Amino acid sequence: MHLSWFGFICIKDEVSGDRIHAKTFFSTDAIVGNCLVQVWKTVRFGNYNPECADNYCTQFYRHEKGTKILAHIGSESSHNPLDPKTDGKSLGTTLDLIYRYSRAYTLKGTALSIVSISLLAVQKLSDFTPSFFLGVLLAIMGGCLANLYVVGINQLSDIDIDKVNKPYLPLASGELSVQAGILLTSLYAILGFCIGWIVKSWPLKLGLFLWYAFGTAYSVHLPLLRWKSIPALAAMCLWSVQGAIVPILFHLHAQTNIYGRRLLLSKHVLFVSGFMSIYGIVIALFKDIPDVDGDKLNGINSLALQIGQKQVFWLCIWLLEMAYGLAILIGLSSARIWSRSLMVIGHGILGFILWREANLVDLNSNDAIESFYLFIWKLYYVEYLLVPILRF
Repeated sequence: MHLSWFGFICIKDEVSGDRIHAKTFFSTDAIVGNCLVQVWKTVRFGNYNPECADNYCTQFYRHEKGTKILAHIGSESSHNPLDPKTDGKSLGTTLDLIYRYSRAYTLKGTALSIVSISLLAVQKLSDFTPSFFLGVLLAIMGGCLANLYVVGINQLSDIDIDKVNKPYLPLASGELSVQAGILLTSLYAILGFCIGWIVKSWPLKLGLFLWYAFGTAYSVHLPLLRWKSIPALAAMCLWSVQGAIVPILFHLHAQTNIYGRRLLLSKHVLFVSGFMSIYGIVIALFKDIPDVDGDKLNGINSLALQIGQKQVFWLCIWLLEMAYGLAILIGLSSARIWSRSLMVIGHGILGFILWREANLVDLNSNDAIESFYLFIWKLYYVEYLLVPILRF
């Protein structure tokens, strides 16, 4: 008989040649020891009884199985992915979960758009004052918190849908608990309302309130709400943020922080509002294209589900190309050569890149469509980089 600390015991019957195997961790438990001794005695002294041996081995197997179950339960109960003390990756894992929960690419767009539309309010160097910079900082903080809230409330409301469409998201995958998601989202709401409460700028107060209101109406399962299930209302929610709240109200807020400046909307701001309104509608329609499976199962009647993914894809492309075409026409009417050149050449190049990349997308691949959706966000960033110098 050969014994190893972690391994097998192999007992061979001298008469029949049968082998009895028992896998063991060599616990000091009396049940395990008794099973092994009794099996060895039975074989050693020549009175091998298969039923007796099977009985002992069965007892051993049950004991071993119970030990494994208890060990598994103990390890499960002691594991908490958000507790730095028990998670091997500790704080880094927690921060990564929060980062992925926040969908950071939208935060980049929020911060860039607010800075850009605020700079459009500047007419001379003396407009750059501490009050102006503080106002822009508060606007960025408020806007980013509103964006985080909207992203969070949408994920909390769409867990079942995301399990089908986006199983990699922290809530859908179970990496982040629902309680943690509620806590984070509530924190974003409270901090955002605190900023809205302390600022004296009515455009910022109104902008933050509307941002939270439309974000809530878009996602939550309440009577007369859950507007994302109706394509027209879903597009209106995205338009309200991209076409009105950011380019108009946040621009007016920047003007309140420039001494002696009257609140007014220039033709440049109206252009940005119109252009970004189209972008908002495109984003609202496009983001549902790869999500038709989950939307269908959960009763979300998106436009992509109604008329087809390919049709909505090319509708979005044509809407953006139309926006670039209008920008070129407006640029041609500018009396300033440098502005005309920038408007025409810049939007011409962007329109060409959009068309080229759109024709390379595999419309049968959701991964390819999602990748192109992120590409549209990159074009969004580039447009806002041009905004401060669009003075035609």
